[in-house]
Amino acid sequence: MNSVAILGASTDRSKFGNKAVRAFQRAGWRVYPVNPREPKIEELPVFASVEDLPERVDVVSVYLPPKVTLSLIDDLADAQPREVWLNPGADDVSVVAAVENVGLTSKSLCSIVNLGFSPSDFPD
Repeated sequence: MNSVAILGASTDRSKFGNKAVRAFQRAGWRVYPVNPREPKIEELPVFASVEDLPERVDVVSVYLPPKVTLSLIDDLADAQPREVWLNPGADDVSVVAAVENVGLTSKSLCSIVNLGFSPSDFPD
């Protein structure tokens, strides 16, 4: 089973950071929501940072503004995911460069679409 950490996971079901949690769950992935301000999202325990994850994940899917993501590059490097998926709005060229500069593979894509779903499959 693949595993994913979702940076920017949200309790707000209208946000893509929540729709992604539900999409990865539906696709059968082991899902680790990451949000320093929430205890649970979609009945899953939430981790304050990627450093707190119980395992090395296959993918980190990012739903954060570029400025915030740039401040987390060292944490991502330490976590060593197989890939970092930068969703629309998170895929700024500076973020792509920073991710690749620490030796990680990045992909600019919509995680939900990449899993074979549409965001509209996950209503508010």
